Amino acid sequence: MEDFHFHVATHKSVDDAVEALEGALKGRGFGVLWQMDIPSKLQEKGVEFTKPFRILEVCNPHEAKEVLLRNELVGYFLPCKLVVYDHNGETLIGLPKPTALMGVLGDNELMETARRIEATLQDAIRDAAQ
Repeated sequence: MEDFHFHVATHKSVDDAVEALEGALKGRGFGVLWQMDIPSKLQEKGVEFTKPFRILEVCNPHEAKEVLLRNELVGYFLPCKLVVYDHNGETLIGLPKPTALMGVLGDNELMETARRIEATLQDAIRDAAQ
């Protein structure tokens, strides 16, 4: 499963980790397009769920343009998803690895882009966790 995702633990609360992550992403040319607070959304639908869990969809518009021009199927993977959640009292920040997702397309040039984006997002996650 480690081939599919990357995550780090932090002593920050979920809210504080999300705030730190937004700042770390912005400094790297990524913006948060959308954020879902899973417990709030499920409670709106009448489903009780109290575990803190956030999903952020993030994008670097220049990178998105380039990969979509190369292969429109990349749109199935965009925007990049990052998650911040409580796991047994510990806050985790993670993402599915862009290289794992892009690997299904078999395009070496796109894989290089995925590696670069993955490294950038992992650095942002590490910074946010500190």
